[in-house]
Amino acid sequence: MRIGELAAIAGVTTRTVRHYHRIGLLPEPERQPNGYREYGLRDAVELARVRRLTELGLSLDEVRDALADDAGKDLREILAELDADLARQQEAIRQRRARLAELLRRADTGGLPAEGPVSPELAAVFDDMARASATRPGPEPAMAAKERELLALLDSTAGAGHRTWLLAMMQALSTDEHAMARAYEIYARLDELADAAPDDPRVPELARTVADSMPQEVARSAAEAAAGTGDKDGGGFAEAFFADFPPAQAEVLRRATALLQERGAR
Repeated sequence: MRIGELAAIAGVTTRTVRHYHRIGLLPEPERQPNGYREYGLRDAVELARVRRLTELGLSLDEVRDALADDAGKDLREILAELDADLARQQEAIRQRRARLAELLRRADTGGLPAEGPVSPELAAVFDDMARASATRPGPEPAMAAKERELLALLDSTAGAGHRTWLLAMMQALSTDEHAMARAYEIYARLDELADAAPDDPRVPELARTVADSMPQEVARSAAEAAAGTGDKDGGGFAEAFFADFPPAQAEVLRRATALLQERGAR
């Protein structure tokens, strides 16, 4: 049979059949002397199977993997694997919808941070920051806004080791009623160093204050994260991070990080 007849039997278009040939999903028969390709019943069976798998929601790459893995498996095994895969996709969709529902709720109540969307844990920290800022006189320290940007970045990109450190810090900020007030005092003192030199005498003292403001579990997680990367200086990300601050502020944060890692490694 010709390509049009094959497509009609399987319930697809000839364009679809040609696309499957191009991507190697469906074998392409040799042309006959008359220039036409002749398809057999096996081609129709394979094409119909591809169509059924795509109708189940599999991508073409997933269909190719499923067909390649089918050797030696009976139909029930294949269907069970497809069902399990769809169940995983369904759970992932459920979790995403729950997260979107929370973001929409926050948006409706005016609580969606400009740096969002972020995780629920970080959103709670940002809420605490907003309340702490509202109780202080004058404008919010510039360092507080910079901190939110950094936390939002880490929330989205941190690996397993740094994620543990980040979660420990967020938990510490959320469970200690005085932690956020101390953080805003530190933000204000860092703002005062915006135009200072890195050897300013206030730098060492503030570095110790920053390190001492973090509980032991945060220090331990920071040390473990540094050990996990095999680079106590943090590599290229750390270089970019410190370069984003004025010299004195960068020196405070660099020293505070070293103190945290040293304390956590004990």
